[in-house]
Amino acid sequence: MPHRSPGAPEKPRHNHLSGKPIRYYRPKGSADLRQLIDEGFQAFNAARLGEACRIFTDKMLLPEHDTTIGLTVAGALTPAGLGGCMVELMERGLVDFVISTGANLYHDLHYALNFTLHRGSPFVDDVQLYEDGVIRIYDVLFPATVLLETDAYIRDFLVRSGLNGPVSTAELHYALGLDLMARQPGCEQYSVVAAAAATGVPIFTSSPGDSSIGMNIAFHELMNDSRLMIDPNKDVNEVCAFILAGKKNGCVILGGGSPKNF
Repeated sequence: MPHRSPGAPEKPRHNHLSGKPIRYYRPKGSADLRQLIDEGFQAFNAARLGEACRIFTDKMLLPEHDTTIGLTVAGALTPAGLGGCMVELMERGLVDFVISTGANLYHDLHYALNFTLHRGSPFVDDVQLYEDGVIRIYDVLFPATVLLETDAYIRDFLVRSGLNGPVSTAELHYALGLDLMARQPGCEQYSVVAAAAATGVPIFTSSPGDSSIGMNIAFHELMNDSRLMIDPNKDVNEVCAFILAGKKNGCVILGGGSPKNF
């Protein structure tokens, strides 16, 4: 929030948060979707998407292939409500492990903690948003207090967790998911982090220091004389173990970026 000197008149607040709340989307599947992909997606990028769908279903998911499937996630997918699609994949056993940006997991926590994000416009005046205490992720708008309260939750969790040594990001996220379910029963229905803990799907973050979760871990280490730290070697060795143990391996890449490289 911007600093205001004592006695300064409040500027009028604008109704930035009047847009519809963004809800998590859980796809249910239907025969119509199969017909759309097979019959409607005939050329250009649509045809390539159809090819990808058939590779996923015919080459990865059939039991006789026994494929270990990794899902990599970059870009701002969870703020847009697409975390529900990831939850659906995990609950149905369609992915075995996930590699995500830390930002996607951080913004997933807003939903787990019952904060509301709103549909908005990418053309809003950012200075005006700043003065009104509103955060924008392209056309997703929400109060700045959402970030502050999410940060406070993470810092409290790190103290409660008792974690006090090197851990992989999967270990950290599993503990975080268990804590979310204990404090917000039922959140595993729409939170990626909670659902991953509930279904036993490990979630790794390829570059944890570039997200608010990683920054809060650094704060925790500094302020609480903690030995908790993310050990990237653990992440590398755990993922390599999955790959080496599988008869066949496949991956679904959403958005490229650091998770794809990892």
